[in-house]
Amino acid sequence: MVVSEKVLKWAMRLYPPLFVQRIWVQKFEKGFMGVSVKVSKSIFNKNFNNSIFGGTIFSAADPFYALLFHQALRHRGYTVRVWLKSAEIQYLKPGRTNLYFKINITEEDIKEAEEILNTVGKFVKAYPVEMYDKDGLHCVSIINEVYIRNLYAGENKTIAY
Repeated sequence: MVVSEKVLKWAMRLYPPLFVQRIWVQKFEKGFMGVSVKVSKSIFNKNFNNSIFGGTIFSAADPFYALLFHQALRHRGYTVRVWLKSAEIQYLKPGRTNLYFKINITEEDIKEAEEILNTVGKFVKAYPVEMYDKDGLHCVSIINEVYIRNLYAGENKTIAY
């Protein structure tokens, strides 16, 4: 589905798995070239160490590269299936306050994906997510591997592969 940055921001803010865990999309950049996200520490997502539960942190990073690539490519006329293929997370310091992250994709990233989609049909690449607390302390480092598959005319769009 092709949507605007504002519509997707509100859809993600109200999406129950993110809303309940206090994962708040602050802004999608124009053309879906980036996103800013806040993970608020609350009674719903803190662990017995009084820091943000690791599953919440991992959930916060999960959807955003896939969403950025999906929307950027859809706005360019591609019909694609995009998801997070794999991820690796390193908890560097406890998230004892709210956590923040920004991720961006560049025009070069999009052009690279387009070139490979047009020749091979699928694109797989890893991208970083770095999370910081309110004081700017680096707390989490994540590598998300994004999978993008070009869907061709006549393909069933509801089957994952």
